[in-house]
Amino acid sequence: MAAWVSVQGDAGDVGLAEYRLDELAQLSGVNARNIRAYRERGLLDPPRRVGRSAYYDDAHVAQLRLIASLLNKGFSSAHIAEFFSSVRHGQDLAEALGIERAELTAHRSPITADVSESDARTLVEAGLAELADGVFVLTDPALSAAVAASDDQPALIGTAARVARLTADAVDDLAEQAAAVSTSDPESGQAVDITPTVVARAFNHSFHRAFRRALHLRAS
Repeated sequence: MAAWVSVQGDAGDVGLAEYRLDELAQLSGVNARNIRAYRERGLLDPPRRVGRSAYYDDAHVAQLRLIASLLNKGFSSAHIAEFFSSVRHGQDLAEALGIERAELTAHRSPITADVSESDARTLVEAGLAELADGVFVLTDPALSAAVAASDDQPALIGTAARVARLTADAVDDLAEQAAAVSTSDPESGQAVDITPTVVARAFNHSFHRAFRRALHLRAS
């Protein structure tokens, strides 16, 4: 049975599922022996330890499924370890895989759904889309894939635009604070050399966990 760890949020304690090794194996479809091997090779992030016990969470489940997917596509475990190491050190996935961005953008398809001028402008300003010869094109791979698979593309695009508008000021404030912390150590006053990619990755991870907690609270 999954354990639950208490996480303090703005609305109080929220429980997040944690799993023992055998539970992780059952959820991910990867046997315990391979999980141990992936951990030793640096493919899998270390678990949370309490004494001699190790606890894994949903991020580990996602990592194992990604590892399995990459192995099925013909990548070796050594290549996958190299990819993950590069990403953890601040490279984005395209850089880690050695893929030119032109290759990623060459197959983008224009959006045929009706998009309001306001939503289109918002997503372009947010860096999620562009207007190419008057045609609205989503440039963010994740958003583009989600819209392509959606039965209601205008609603999904509208929601993405509303989120971008609602969070714009907060994101600007967070960027200012992160820039201040990233350029100098507040304790030593010494300059800190850190790339925007590393800062963005730390923020994305924190936001992902906070968003999951918020969804859990709304569903409970």
